[in-house]
Amino acid sequence: MQNLKKVFGDHEVLTDINLTVNAGEIVSIIGRSGSGKSTLLRNINLLEQPTSGDILFHGNSVLAPDFDITHYRAKAGMVFQSFNLFNNLTVLENVVTPQVTVLKRDPAEAKQHALELLNTVNMDPFINAKPDQLSGGQKQRVAIARAEAMDPEVLLFDEPTSALDPEMVDDVLAAMSNLAHTGLTMIIVTHEMAFARDISDRVVFMNDGVIAEEGTPEQIFNAPHEEVTQAFLKRYLNRA
Repeated sequence: MQNLKKVFGDHEVLTDINLTVNAGEIVSIIGRSGSGKSTLLRNINLLEQPTSGDILFHGNSVLAPDFDITHYRAKAGMVFQSFNLFNNLTVLENVVTPQVTVLKRDPAEAKQHALELLNTVNMDPFINAKPDQLSGGQKQRVAIARAEAMDPEVLLFDEPTSALDPEMVDDVLAAMSNLAHTGLTMIIVTHEMAFARDISDRVVFMNDGVIAEEGTPEQIFNAPHEEVTQAFLKRYLNRA
């Protein structure tokens, strides 16, 4: 992301964002509600169009007129806080259908791939269930399997546990931790501070639409430089 800016009306939500994420890196983005975290993810995935600046993927601008956005979105998958499953499809169909329609994968191959991924998130017993028969945590694990089924190079997570009851959070975080060990690049917007500290290679703290501070989890959580970062973490971690 180079000098990325996003304006809604008179409100500048993102201001001059410069951030590079390397292949295989796990980057967590933390900050108060309204700091621009989710908007940043939506700009990366082009669900929102940046007002100015650029986004490069393998050195190519994703904002170029001739850029293949459909292919890019498959390579930069997104897991939403609201799951976004197809309610008329079974769990298995939710993971198979995007592979067949977008990747043009053979249905039998897509089904085998889906079954393997649903097994990794412990959702294989529910392959014939519809989303309305699942808990929030189960839906989110299906959403993670569906995103992974598209063979992404990077997965974007937009507060994937924020809509869940506390007892469901651990299962989703465990599924994400398993993904993190596969070498997949992950950009995670989260309010789960302990998870961000434990899983991340790098932590980015956003405040009022800018990156106020970034560093290793040890540096950000144990010795933050900026006063706004210190104040935020003191509130969230109950630090003395």
